[in-house]
Amino acid sequence: MKNYYVYILASKRNGTLYIGVTNDLVKRVYEHKDGLVEGFTKEYGVDRLVYYEQTNDSYSAIEREKRMKKWKRQWKIELIEKFNPEWKDLYKDLI
Repeated sequence: MKNYYVYILASKRNGTLYIGVTNDLVKRVYEHKDGLVEGFTKEYGVDRLVYYEQTNDSYSAIEREKRMKKWKRQWKIELIEKFNPEWKDLYKDLI
């Protein structure tokens, strides 16, 4: 059974946010941190993993990502702070 992750990266506490989906969270966050992903996250320095959730259904992960991207910024911040009140980089806990 494969796992899928919806994740939020931030540039800093209350900074720029990015929402993504992947089936390999450690690898994907590493790619963001090392600047291997061209585009938004590299341009704005968005590489701190502040939130993630896991599912074993790729369809629900993609749908969740799409819904979260449409949320108001405040809702995203509230979700992060409920899960990770210190906005610490959770990547360090994964490796």
